[in-house]
Amino acid sequence: MDCYGLIGYPLTHSFSAKFFGEKFRREKVDAEYLNFEIEDILKIRRVILFNQFLRGLNVTIPYKEKVIPFLHKMSPEAEKIGAVNTIKVDRLKGDMYFYELTGYNTDYIGFKKSLSPLINPNVHKKALILGTGGASKAIAYALTSMGIDWIYVSRSKQVGRICYDELSSDIMDERKLIVNTTPLGTYPNVEDCPDIPYLMLTEEHLLYDLVYNPEETLFLRKGKEQGAVIKNGKEMLELQALEAWRIWNS
Repeated sequence: MDCYGLIGYPLTHSFSAKFFGEKFRREKVDAEYLNFEIEDILKIRRVILFNQFLRGLNVTIPYKEKVIPFLHKMSPEAEKIGAVNTIKVDRLKGDMYFYELTGYNTDYIGFKKSLSPLINPNVHKKALILGTGGASKAIAYALTSMGIDWIYVSRSKQVGRICYDELSSDIMDERKLIVNTTPLGTYPNVEDCPDIPYLMLTEEHLLYDLVYNPEETLFLRKGKEQGAVIKNGKEMLELQALEAWRIWNS
């Protein structure tokens, strides 16, 4: 039986196993999808060696960048983004000890397809990307491909980024697309949210949260209270997963 899975830590929030499990049952695919909750990226070697029928992996927080040194090849898009969320495992010579790992990024595809129908090109010309981790890089790549100007917002001041306490009324009025790429608000920490000035949001603002568990995070709820359009990351998850499935079976 072919095996696929997810590596990350922690994985209590993830719906990937449920998504693929339902897909396999619905389509009568003889395969299984497992969660590999590893506290150290070095353990990826054990995951691959001790699961000899493993054909593909999804990668989530905090390993989308840390996994890159373990790969043999990367797709051009993943190289440009600098983060990987999908790995294809090819066994060489039919031996479980010889394998080749190729890294891809399907996050940007899922995000772009999910976001596009909500974009008003006359309003959503500039964006704020909350967070600077691996997921944020795919979002930045997607926004650039859509012709949307963006800037990172982080907790610390660095070149090319602004801090949360620098989010003035002018910035909030100019950048009406706000994407949360941080894990803030993810179950079970549902009372957490990014520290942005929510009272400055308007009906023209669009808030997109990569978090999908819970369905409505505090970030989204605060935006909705100000009349903003909101969307969580569930559709993005499904779209990127379908792209990963295509890659694993190509």
